[in-house]
Amino acid sequence: MPRDSLAEIADDTLLVLYANGDRDAARLLTHRLLPRLVSFAGRMLGDRAEAEDVAQDVMLRLWQMAPDWRQGDAKVSTWAYRVASNLCTDRLRARVRRRTSALDEVAEPEDGAASALAGLIEADRMAALEAALAQLPERQREAVVLRHLEGLTNPEIAEILQIGVEAVESLTARGKRALSAALSGQRAALGYEEAEANG
Repeated sequence: MPRDSLAEIADDTLLVLYANGDRDAARLLTHRLLPRLVSFAGRMLGDRAEAEDVAQDVMLRLWQMAPDWRQGDAKVSTWAYRVASNLCTDRLRARVRRRTSALDEVAEPEDGAASALAGLIEADRMAALEAALAQLPERQREAVVLRHLEGLTNPEIAEILQIGVEAVESLTARGKRALSAALSGQRAALGYEEAEANG
């Protein structure tokens, strides 16, 4: 099937097309899912390389189970986030067992659009957010990342985490309060007070 005709097709249909040998469907579905999975896993694990490994593992599992996919049972993206969540949990638990510290994060290269100072401030803000996220209990971190950074709805998150919508709301609210408390003393250092005064 021509690639441009695939653009409007639902994820589960693309998966079925892939299972029937359509490589363009696989490429499009990978293009849709992989960046979101890397982003989610990166925020959960705090390590880009590990996040890429998790995302690739999720996609590999998706391709392996494609022939058995039953359309209408679940959204492909929800299934993928659930698998990514489980893989991240396994990796985080393995870290605790090994008692190793996480590698220092390497800042993403600047795109040149922002000034050097703005880039440094944004990098500091992201580092502070990542550090505060790392302090949250695992389930709160998952809920906050999925809701506020990945933009999923509470029912989607409930399905991924296999809990009720009310539990998602509670986890998200507690996580936001904890993040706010963790970041509250850093407003001036992160350039927020100066930005507000100039705004």
